[in-house]
Amino acid sequence: MFILKRQDVEISTIEHPKREQQVPSLHYQGQTFRLISIFKANQEEEAKALWRELSDNRGKACVLLEEPESYSIWAKIRLDQLESDTVSDRNTKVLTLGSIFLLQAVYVDIEEFLGTRHAGLFEKDIMLVLQQGQFPQASSPDAVKHLLFMNLVEAPQIPKWQENHVITLLRELHRLAKDYFGNTNFVYQAVGRLQDMPEEERLLFNSWLNQSSVSKLWH
Repeated sequence: MFILKRQDVEISTIEHPKREQQVPSLHYQGQTFRLISIFKANQEEEAKALWRELSDNRGKACVLLEEPESYSIWAKIRLDQLESDTVSDRNTKVLTLGSIFLLQAVYVDIEEFLGTRHAGLFEKDIMLVLQQGQFPQASSPDAVKHLLFMNLVEAPQIPKWQENHVITLLRELHRLAKDYFGNTNFVYQAVGRLQDMPEEERLLFNSWLNQSSVSKLWH
């Protein structure tokens, strides 16, 4: 729809009507947009590809915001739409759980095949991703360690993320893992880890993943 610069827009936060949560919002010519995904400055092509996918192929009214250190994609909303998110609270929890399963699987493989030094570097890289993406309950070193080592089978206390956080994590996780391993062979092993999820939740996560903007990365 639009490619805009920072000076073209106003960015603020609005209170979600059903959650104790501040939602980032972008305002442009009387229209309101909510954050979908964030890319680094060197990921211009990936950002534009997702923007075109959403705008041209899915018919969504989206803004691509170009800043010196990042690109971000924002989707048009009406404020009353916040009351009925496209993904329910329960479903969002399942998506978060599935993404952490994949995160842990990649971490275990890096530690096993590349050693503890690379595992430590990967942990720092993931922390940077979570900090830059402003992931709730996941920006400190202790929080990252909790994500990497928590028992996901026994009713874990997982962070309250939104769908855009899950998409960002899966995209960046794939990019980092490909850099560490030098190929994408890790995908099959990581996705196999999803078998540890309860069947109903695994089916829901896989169904969402197949339709998401990161589906090609994880198949």
